[in-house]
Amino acid sequence: MTTFDDREDTFEKKFALDEELQFKAIARRNKLLGLWAAEKLGISGADAEAYAKALVLADVDKCGESEVFSRIRADFDAKSVQQSDHQIQRTMDQLMITAVEQIQAAG
Repeated sequence: MTTFDDREDTFEKKFALDEELQFKAIARRNKLLGLWAAEKLGISGADAEAYAKALVLADVDKCGESEVFSRIRADFDAKSVQQSDHQIQRTMDQLMITAVEQIQAAG
């Protein structure tokens, strides 16, 4: 193998690892977000865990972050939970940071 081939292989491996870490971080963020939203909705215990899992699956199965946001917005509206779009998005952003830190600490 040439030096160029070695560099290309290294970049491909790094890209795959970065993608995997991004996927894990998003899934972890969505779980944390689901637990936060469940608390706001008055859901606890196993039902809160199920709600969080549903958000993780919504991101994987559908259109991603916008689907998760829309689901939370609709659930909050249905239960008259007072959270602005900005507050929900800010919480999503904060929990992404937390999720990345947790994954890095574990890995």
